[in-house]
Amino acid sequence: MPSASASLKVAYLVFGDMSRMDRNLLSFVAGALALISAGSLAGTSFAQEAKPASAVVISLAEAIHRAQQNEPAFASALAAKKSANIDRYLAKASLLPSAIYHNQMIYTEPNGKINPTAQPGTQVAPVFIANNAVHEYISQASINETVGLKQFADAAVASANAARATAELEIARRGLISSVVNLYYSVSASETKQRLLAEALREAESFTDVTQKREAAREVAHADVVKAQLVQQQRQRDLSDAALAADKARLELAVLLFPDPRTPYLTEAAGPPGPLPTRDEVNRLAANHNPEIRSALAEVQAGNAGVRSARAAYFPDLALNFSYGIDAPQFAEYGPSDVRNIGYSITGTIDIPLWDWFSTQKRIKQSEIRRDVAKVTLTASQRKLIATLEEAYAEATASQGQLDLLDLSVRTAGESLRLTKLRYSAGEATALEVVDAQTAYLSAGTAREDGAVRYQTALAELQLLSGTL
Repeated sequence: MPSASASLKVAYLVFGDMSRMDRNLLSFVAGALALISAGSLAGTSFAQEAKPASAVVISLAEAIHRAQQNEPAFASALAAKKSANIDRYLAKASLLPSAIYHNQMIYTEPNGKINPTAQPGTQVAPVFIANNAVHEYISQASINETVGLKQFADAAVASANAARATAELEIARRGLISSVVNLYYSVSASETKQRLLAEALREAESFTDVTQKREAAREVAHADVVKAQLVQQQRQRDLSDAALAADKARLELAVLLFPDPRTPYLTEAAGPPGPLPTRDEVNRLAANHNPEIRSALAEVQAGNAGVRSARAAYFPDLALNFSYGIDAPQFAEYGPSDVRNIGYSITGTIDIPLWDWFSTQKRIKQSEIRRDVAKVTLTASQRKLIATLEEAYAEATASQGQLDLLDLSVRTAGESLRLTKLRYSAGEATALEVVDAQTAYLSAGTAREDGAVRYQTALAELQLLSGTL
């Protein structure tokens, strides 16, 4: 790379005689150009030394685990389940006695009169008749318990809501797994399609070369070359679209896996398709492990408990209180004349509802309406489960039955392409036949990859319905 002085000399030779100001300006420009060139070389060297980040291999299980940590809907369902469990704990805790330690000091203005009903000793009566003494000290441990049907019904509602939140979390988990499985195998299929199109492009280039040689030997017309070139150009466009589709599929899955979706990664090669479970096994597992049914059933249970909670307003509540400590004019264990200030008291209260302007009746009606809707949802979920099982098993059976046919189609199309190329070399086939054979082979390979993704997705759907994935 030329230095600043060399650049300046070249400039002097080019521009010849110049004024001193112009020469100073030229010196500055030449030096700046040298620095920029040096910086460019340094940047190029650094770029050559930098190594691309190694791509990590992500299995399907790891992809599901990563997606569960990053997907917001699943995180929301998990938070709802934890919150519902806390509500259930609080509802059950309300059935148990509560204990507090109460401390209070009350001062009331005296009225100047002696309180004849006070403890032994001379005590001035307070101005407020509601207060017991001028100086009153309260330091008591108090245990409270309320017994009523409403508390038990509310605990049942909280338990049902917790069960429903657990089922909703399972629904969110299965939906997320279904999306991840579909995306995971779509990434693998898109990469395989890209390789197939790259092979098809090489095949088209080879055929173009053959037609050009045969045209040079005056064995075929120029139309064969044009046809081969058109197919080659089409394959180039198809390969470009396939690369774009593969990048989109990778980015769509990477959004669920990495903080930066541009992180390079690889998926594991798809193994042989797993066996299809029997119909009776799928039905049995789906009936016992279906979260939609559990969620709807929990909703019905919550509705029944809500009705009981509303009806509990017709019944009385029993409140019990036990207090132990000091409530005296002196903050001491003993008062004047050795009167003992520490003691206990027990109270029991029964509140009997009499009239509330039909509010309880309306609350009962409201809860019964919600319960009836939950029953309709339950029956609808049962019907939907039956239909979904029928559709999913039929889809899995059909896609499994087509796998062998798709493999056979690929082998048949490959053999047809080989024979057609031999016939073309022998002058017994046209260029159009070769192009059709190439297209058929590419279509068969692409259909095979789509069929594999279809079966893997259908099998995963059955496993999700039966609770084995």
